[in-house]
Amino acid sequence: MAAGVTLLLGKNGQVGWELQRALAPLGPLVALDRHGQDGLGGDLNDPAALAATVRALRPAVIVNAAAHTAVDKAESEPELAQRLNAEAPAALAQAAAEVGAWLVHYSTDYVFDGTGERPWREDDATGPLGVYGATKLAGEQAIRASGCRHLILRTSWVYAARGGNFARTMLRLGAERERLSVVNDQWGAPTGAELIADVTAHALRQCLARPQDGGTYHLAAGGFTTWFAYANHVFAQYRLAQAAPELIVKDVQPVASDAFPTPARRPHNSRLDTTRLQQVFGLTLPPWQQGVDRMLKEIV
Repeated sequence: MAAGVTLLLGKNGQVGWELQRALAPLGPLVALDRHGQDGLGGDLNDPAALAATVRALRPAVIVNAAAHTAVDKAESEPELAQRLNAEAPAALAQAAAEVGAWLVHYSTDYVFDGTGERPWREDDATGPLGVYGATKLAGEQAIRASGCRHLILRTSWVYAARGGNFARTMLRLGAERERLSVVNDQWGAPTGAELIADVTAHALRQCLARPQDGGTYHLAAGGFTTWFAYANHVFAQYRLAQAAPELIVKDVQPVASDAFPTPARRPHNSRLDTTRLQQVFGLTLPPWQQGVDRMLKEIV
């Protein structure tokens, strides 16, 4: 495949940071954050500038790793969430269609209503519970409607060694408190930014050679857990590593979601069925514990 330029947006986010590494072998990479560079705009808050960047650069591939991901904040700033999660992807998709570029975009399990226990398939009916999910769904729909060649990857429970994450929070609390309560009625698969980036590069390489493989896919690590079981796994691995500071937590209580009221409702079922992704792209997604254990080795 001829190497064209890849435009990456959101280069300093959890997934964007890993994508700078994973996309490098595909050819020249222009990676932007919201401040842009060299006259190129990378701010999702300015959809017109994004489109102008695409027209100026004429990339072969656009990878949009930026979004409004503050789920609770989205409830109080719906216009901003709409601009970043729906209007900006729509502008990117229109520009991608004009210049013949591929658009890779990340979405979320929050496009579903979180009911039931069966892992969500790509063609299941959507039903977002709040502003974040609704705006992410609108972004997906705009991309499909544009007619551009695209790869939409829905994922869930994303973490990275870089920056804040659930495991870091649990370890901090576990070193401060003897008793903790952790939600035990939300199910999903902790999915590492590193895994997302590597799968993206692999799938993109195949799509460039086989455009018919584009579309919407679910991408998450293997297996499922709850936040409560996830926390206990983190504590167990940390104790095995005999790391400092020492944990003083002795009692971790499972609680229902309503023990921690939040502005945005959380889905109880964030399980994603990744069968289609694994079959089309010839992949085996590793169990969630594998990525979490690697991340813990890095941060400990």
